[in-house]
Amino acid sequence: MGLDVEAMNEISRRWGWFLFIGIIMVILGTVGIGATFALTAVTVKFFGYLILIGGGFQLMDAFRHKGWSLVSKLLIALLYIAVGFFMIKNTMLAAATLTLFIAWSLIAIGIMRLIVAFKIKGVPGWVWTLISGIASIVLGIMILNSWPVSGMWVIGMFVAIELIFNGWGMIMLGLAAKKMRSGDIRL
Repeated sequence: MGLDVEAMNEISRRWGWFLFIGIIMVILGTVGIGATFALTAVTVKFFGYLILIGGGFQLMDAFRHKGWSLVSKLLIALLYIAVGFFMIKNTMLAAATLTLFIAWSLIAIGIMRLIVAFKIKGVPGWVWTLISGIASIVLGIMILNSWPVSGMWVIGMFVAIELIFNGWGMIMLGLAAKKMRSGDIRL
């Protein structure tokens, strides 16, 4: 898989935009870390509205079918609507529930990574898979140990961290594109 020269030229022409967006993302993520409770609430409520709207569309679609298909589609639509409504009306309970799911998912993912790490033991870099698995398990246990309180901040913290990492990625891409444009880096 080689570099797409046209895409790289486009990035180098717009390096300032990548840098700008990256800085904004880092700022938003940093603000989010200081307001994880609010960011958790906004994120869960936003997802609740998305699910509610999706349920509405599924409900409309359900009436286009007949027989068993109508019943199954109607049940799915009503479940979507109920879950979306629940997430909007009981945002913090929904956040705590989602956080519990996240914690157990991290533990399961960590266990799977440990299994993979021991299967590839001896392959260069296998230790990073092992470390990643241990980190996922530890993170999951930490979230569980402070649950349900962790439900108030975990989702917001994850969103904030994602914003920061995405922002730094954009900044680094913008700076590399600037160097490429000035001729310091050649394809």
